[in-house]
Amino acid sequence: MIYKFLLVSEEVSNFKIEIKIDADATFLDFHKTIMDSCDYEKVEMTSFIMCDDDWRKKQEITLMEIDTDWDVDSYVMEDEVLSEWFDEEKQKLMFVFDYNKDRFFYIELKEMILGKSLNKPTYKKQGNAPTQFLKEEVEPEIVKPAITSTPFMDTDEEFYGEDNYDLEEIDKEGFEGLDEEEPDDSDLEYPEDIELL
Repeated sequence: MIYKFLLVSEEVSNFKIEIKIDADATFLDFHKTIMDSCDYEKVEMTSFIMCDDDWRKKQEITLMEIDTDWDVDSYVMEDEVLSEWFDEEKQKLMFVFDYNKDRFFYIELKEMILGKSLNKPTYKKQGNAPTQFLKEEVEPEIVKPAITSTPFMDTDEEFYGEDNYDLEEIDKEGFEGLDEEEPDDSDLEYPEDIELL
C-alpha cells in the first residue's frame, strides 16, 4: 500500500509538497524525504506529532530518543512503521523541523493507494520551503551608566561644584578680611589654669 501525504506551511502560502511513500516505510524514511524535498540540512532535532481532526497534539515521534517522564511512552522514528499509525485517510500530523522555535509543517494523509508499493519515496513540490533556520534576533544592549563614585561618598564636588575656580571672579562682598594674613596666635594670652594640649 502507498500513502499519499500533503504537506503545507503556514509561513509560506504558495508552498506545498505531495509525498508518496510505502506504508511499510518508517517515520525516519518519511523524515528524510521531507528534509530532502525542502533542501534542509539533516542536523537538527525534528519530530512528528500525531494530531486529532482539530489539530490537537497527541503522540510525539522523535528523531532521537529523549528523556521523558517514566509514565510517558517514547517513540523514535527509526522504530516506527507508518502502517502501524495510519489506517484511514484524512489523518493529521505535524512535522516539527525547527525544534527550538517550534516551527512545523501541517501534514494530512490524502489517499491510501491499495495493492501498490514503492521501493523509495517520491515527492512533487510547489513553491519554496520556509527558511530552515531563522536569524537570531539580537537583543539591544542595555548600557548601564558608569558609577564614578560610591553613593554618599565624595559628594562635595557634586554638591558644591568644581574646585577649579578663579579667585578674581569671586564677589568679595561679605568676604572681607579673607585676604588678610591669619593672626599669629603666639602672642595670645591664655589663662594660667588652662590645660594646654
